[in-house]
Order: sequence, then C-alpha cells, then structure tokens
Amino acid sequence: MSRHETSPTTVQPAGNHRPNACCFCWCCCCSCSWNEDRERAWRASRETKLETIPNCEACTKPTPEEVRGWAQSFDKLMKSPAGRNVFREFLRTEYSEENMLFWLACEELKNECNKHTIDEKARMIYEDYISILSPKEVSLDSRVREVINRKMQEPSSHTFDDAQLQIYTLMHRDSYPRFLNSAIYKSLLQSVSRSSSES
Repeated sequence: MSRHETSPTTVQPAGNHRPNACCFCWCCCCSCSWNEDRERAWRASRETKLETIPNCEACTKPTPEEVRGWAQSFDKLMKSPAGRNVFREFLRTEYSEENMLFWLACEELKNECNKHTIDEKARMIYEDYISILSPKEVSLDSRVREVINRKMQEPSSHTFDDAQLQIYTLMHRDSYPRFLNSAIYKSLLQSVSRSSSES
C-alpha cells in the first residue's frame, strides 16, 4: 500500500484533510512522524560514510513557475536545489536514491581544492558508490569502471566525471519521465499553484 492511500478500515470524512499532509511537502524535510520513522529505517539500512551530504539541501520554497519549469527540462530540475530535493524524494520511493547521492558527492568533490581532502573524498565515494561490495553501488558500465580504477591511483576532483555523466543520463532517461507522472510531482504542482492563487 502506498503511503498516500488510507487503509480499508479507515474512513475519512469528505473534505477532511489529513493532519500530516506535510508528507507531500515540496521538500523532504518535514517532521511528521511518518517521515521520521521512514528516515530512521532508511539511515539504519543504508549507512553512508559521506556524512557531509545533508539529508536535504537548504533551499527556498519553489515558485509555481519554477516547479512547472522542472517539467520542461531535466537540466532545470537538477539546477534547482528544491528540484533536486523533490526528485531525490521520488528516487527514494524507487530505491534508487544512491544515484542522486553519488551525483551530489561528485559535485562536492569538483569544488574541492585541497589535495588531501580530494584523496579522502574520492576514496569515500569509491567505497560508497563504485565498489561492488557496497549496498549503494551505482550502475556503471565496465569501461567507466576501468577508467575510475585507473584514476583512483592518483585521484583528482574530476576522477568520477565519466561516471557522474553516466548516472545523470540514467536518471534523465529512466527516472525523470516517471517522476513527472508521479503523485509527488503532481501534488507539489497543485499545492504551489493553489497557494499562489490564494495569495
């Protein structure tokens, strides 16, 4: 049963909204008990060494124009912190959040200048997302894996560029079309449109 369906034994009066309607909020930061329980279970089952990646990126509430823009191009979605948060929430429902986590970790690595920090972060990214022993291993072809294995002998801030592009393309072709048809996106679109018409 999806999180938005009511159980057969629960009858809700018409027009009566759930008290925890925040489960459909534009960002996955809401603090309702459903989200807290899910986050605890998620963290316990998928520990990551990359503690620097926040559970949610800090962002302002998106405008209706911004939310509509996400349907026009995947680039617009990925360039928006709020868009990435909502898309990441969707990926979590498909058990593929590691794709976004890997992409974010690569972006963070590219902004790093300190050689020691680059080495450390590159090894953590490798262990968390590239290693076949990791429960969060991302799906990469053998050519890209070989390139990474060679580059890991002397890691740089661009060690994972090929892999990052491959995962970006995978999210674009595979997950993005489903995201646009998802209840998460449609509900957000309704919510921001309604709040803008009320103001």
